[in-house]
Amino acid sequence: MILYRERLSPSWWMIVAVGLVVPATVLIFLPLNVFVGVISGLGLWVSSVAVLWGFSPVIAVTEEGLRVGAAYLEREFWGQTQAFRGVEARHERGPGAHGLAWLSLRPWIDPVVKIEVTDPEDHTPYWLVSSKNPEALIAALSQN
Repeated sequence: MILYRERLSPSWWMIVAVGLVVPATVLIFLPLNVFVGVISGLGLWVSSVAVLWGFSPVIAVTEEGLRVGAAYLEREFWGQTQAFRGVEARHERGPGAHGLAWLSLRPWIDPVVKIEVTDPEDHTPYWLVSSKNPEALIAALSQN
């Protein structure tokens, strides 16, 4: 049974920013044909958004474990969890990050959740995962 599920899909501003490929493509094709430039630009924009959406990882918490994208962590190896926002999240993603930590970060999602790994055979100290709703993720991780 799935206790929590979230797709780390691109935000609206990321989709708009990728849309800048349209005028850039039109400028490239302008000497040849404006119509070809517009069609090519729109095609590149749609395919870029599809790639961003298709490769967005899914966070899923079940009774057996936690899956983030292709990575999986069994329930018995979860330790303490913490949510970070704003300046604290920036610190955890950058200068405060451990070199062996497993990261699943998206630049368009500010909050992160830190999940301690308690497996004695795993050298990864924790997972750091972007989450649009970190409190709900932590609540799902806390359920027995």
